[in-house]
Amino acid sequence: MEFHLFPLFALLLVLEGINSSLLPAEVYWRSKLPNTPLPKALQDLLKPAADERKKITYSFSEDAVGARICYEISYWEKMTKISNQNSIPSNTTTIFFLQDDLLPGKKMKLAFTKSTNGSNFLPREIAESIPFSTNKLSEILNHFSINPRSKEAEIMKITIEECEAPNVRGQDKYCATSLESLVDFAIGKYGKNVEAVLNEAEEENESQEYTILKGIIMVGEEQIVCHRERYVYAVFYCHTIKFTKVYSISMVGEDGSKAKAIVVCHTDTSAWSPKHYAFQVLKVKPGGPPICHFLNDDAIVWVPY
Repeated sequence: MEFHLFPLFALLLVLEGINSSLLPAEVYWRSKLPNTPLPKALQDLLKPAADERKKITYSFSEDAVGARICYEISYWEKMTKISNQNSIPSNTTTIFFLQDDLLPGKKMKLAFTKSTNGSNFLPREIAESIPFSTNKLSEILNHFSINPRSKEAEIMKITIEECEAPNVRGQDKYCATSLESLVDFAIGKYGKNVEAVLNEAEEENESQEYTILKGIIMVGEEQIVCHRERYVYAVFYCHTIKFTKVYSISMVGEDGSKAKAIVVCHTDTSAWSPKHYAFQVLKVKPGGPPICHFLNDDAIVWVPY
């Protein structure tokens, strides 16, 4: 007799009270992380595309890579060069700052907006059937009908190269190409007692001045940070880095809107490239005072509890 395991599994989930209308990735999350709510930002990335071969819906702007690197912590020399070429003026938003400035009453210029990247997660079985390596780049571009000479192809290549780059001291990294693989990486590090935290804002807005309120909370000194990559479908670059502290801070904007922002502070920067963007704007050197940065709005932090 032939058994079909997934329908049986779905039936059991229904009997246990899990909504049968959930997508397979949502079912997987709830089965692996029953005590951890699925953040809406990730749930929004599960909307199935009509055709996974459809050309990228995201418009790769010229400064897309530079913008990402300014928010994210990247040590890879090639990415540092790109960051330098596409530097964001320091007077637009607060990107990097010293830990001594993480105080109630301190004003920071920020913008809370949704990601402009329209790509969603592929179902796990489809994502795993598509190569994700530089030596298969031609095959990948052909699969998605992308011109090898286009800006899209260039940025996709950079994304894969960063995922393939060797770890630096104190870092353990992984690129998740599906929600299920994202969950597996977090559980593999911390088990099922893990919380997913990210920025939350009452209103999306243009850059404005926010004031840090009382009640700064240190979420943990051990975490996985996952940054949304620029790619044809949703890919998250996840990394663990030693000598860091994660804070959840409450803020209020000039327009009165409130927000909760996630801040990562790095207490040991001695392994960073001397050309890193943070050193340029803060006028400090590797191994100097702790450097903090806000997470961009399409990033997620996993912390054990």
